[in-house]
Amino acid sequence: MFIKNTSWQTQLAPEFQKSYFVALMQQVEQEYATTTCFPPKELIFSAFEQFDFQDTKVVIIGQDPYHGVGEANGLCFSVNDGVKIPPSLKNIYTEINTEYDRILFPTSGNLERWAKQGILLLNAGLTVRKDVANSHKHLQWSVFTDAVIDLINAQSEHIVFLLWGSFAQKKGKRIDRNKHLVLESGHPSFAHSHKKWFGNNHFKMTNDYLNQQGKDIIEW
Repeated sequence: MFIKNTSWQTQLAPEFQKSYFVALMQQVEQEYATTTCFPPKELIFSAFEQFDFQDTKVVIIGQDPYHGVGEANGLCFSVNDGVKIPPSLKNIYTEINTEYDRILFPTSGNLERWAKQGILLLNAGLTVRKDVANSHKHLQWSVFTDAVIDLINAQSEHIVFLLWGSFAQKKGKRIDRNKHLVLESGHPSFAHSHKKWFGNNHFKMTNDYLNQQGKDIIEW
């Protein structure tokens, strides 16, 4: 059993039995046994532990975990308490402050509080080697995370998918736009932020849509 949350475990159980996933887990075990990898092994599936499948409201797609010591906690764009807030997340917080006319800036980059409200903070790859970005790209994590997106697309209704940057947009190309709200913009990383990120209004648009669907809004 890979996920302790029984609702996600039940939904994804058929995927866990597939040959590619069995091979993937063997490769991951080997990587963790021979090199330093992140997040800690017990947090690899943390994104699925924060809420039940049927309570999914929003999906945010990242690329892979932060690769510095003590940073990654299994949620995309998120770092552990006490870790310096990364540039991408700073830009995310800045956009939220602008949309909601806030002054106070969050002091923690831990996004568990978002996840517990029904936001799946899903990296395309769930593991990475220390200090080497995208180093587990050769593993078949993308097959698994594509299956997760397909599952939500098929089994859920009125989900907000936030696709930031070309990588996430390609990852979400099969999402049914007639069934779900798909919002796209540039990536919030420092390199792209000023031209394609700021002013996207995604956080207010997300809550407006959730409100229209009779769902509780997100406290960003």
